Amino acid sequence: MQLGRTLEQQIAVFGGRGSGKTVLLSSFYGATQEPQFGKKNPFYVMADDFGQGNRLHRNYLGMKDSTPRLPRATNFTATSYSFSIKLKDASGPRAKKARPFDALRLVWHDYPGEWFEQDVSGPEEAQRRVDTFRSLLGSHVALLLVDAQRLLDNEGEEERYLKSLLANFRNGLLSLKDDILTDGKPLVEVPRIWIFALSKSDLLPQMNVFNFRDLLISKAGEEITELREVIAGFVEASDALSVGEDFLLLSSAKFSPGRIEVSERVGLELILPLAAMLPFERHVRWAEALQKGSKVAENLVGGAKVLSYVLTGVVAKSKLPAPVGKVLTFVMPWLSDAAVMAGSKLAEARAEALVQQDHLRAALTGFRIDLESAEEKHIFIRSRR
Repeated sequence: MQLGRTLEQQIAVFGGRGSGKTVLLSSFYGATQEPQFGKKNPFYVMADDFGQGNRLHRNYLGMKDSTPRLPRATNFTATSYSFSIKLKDASGPRAKKARPFDALRLVWHDYPGEWFEQDVSGPEEAQRRVDTFRSLLGSHVALLLVDAQRLLDNEGEEERYLKSLLANFRNGLLSLKDDILTDGKPLVEVPRIWIFALSKSDLLPQMNVFNFRDLLISKAGEEITELREVIAGFVEASDALSVGEDFLLLSSAKFSPGRIEVSERVGLELILPLAAMLPFERHVRWAEALQKGSKVAENLVGGAKVLSYVLTGVVAKSKLPAPVGKVLTFVMPWLSDAAVMAGSKLAEARAEALVQQDHLRAALTGFRIDLESAEEKHIFIRSRR
């Protein structure tokens, strides 16, 4: 998170070979280019790299075509994609003065599934794998994809696939640990929210997010615990870590013979809310619990003024007493209340932002409403810890 005039939020996507990462990304971006997206939202989404955006949009249109075609797989290709969220209308002068940043950027890191499933070909690829992982350490949220097609292929014995998938993730991370940690010292800045996401969820229409969570825990609960322990070994203050506590359903489209319904997506509209808002509310709770967590608590409380602005219209003072414990003492009592704001209060906050022509706050408050709505529809489970 960069609290300059541009707020940059990053998300890392991990999945095995063929789990649908390229299709998900293409469908996510392509949907934001549809005219109905602009009518529904107070912002546009633009790819910062024109070539990348053109390629993703072309992939999406290929799926939408009368003779649909899927994007080509990108084996062993590690790419980061940057998207800017552009407000449709200029904000009023009062809103411009109050807001803590002017623009929002989403960075999507795509980590090749092959690097979790097979050995690298030599020193050059090994270094590329390390460099790629380092580049996504600034991510705020990580998605671990579970492939619905593989669950169907192993119906009745789903644990065979799930245990293998999680073991590959665990071992892949272990193989990187010595190269990533300097002198074995844990990291302060690292993805702390790891969400299990069911990709191609349209293949299992009877499965809601609670069924998905229960399947994972019943079939591979020990492996989830082991994966968390490995990830905890990378981070300082591992209590501020969520692995296997949040769950999500994802589907790029509804697929049938000779037809791809790109309008029938599941969960993709949550990518922006997950990256832009979920870390703030989680970080507030963790920072409050850590209290004396030094650099970690300071890092976690960095988004406090963003959360306060989004939910209350008031920006937390930036010049608070230096020790992080005093900062927490000053801001946490009311920020904790703001972090759990929900329902009608959220709707009121968004309506207030629209009246004040604060389009940025309206967009971000809308993201929180989207997360709440997804929980009600049993698409998303959010950790309460």
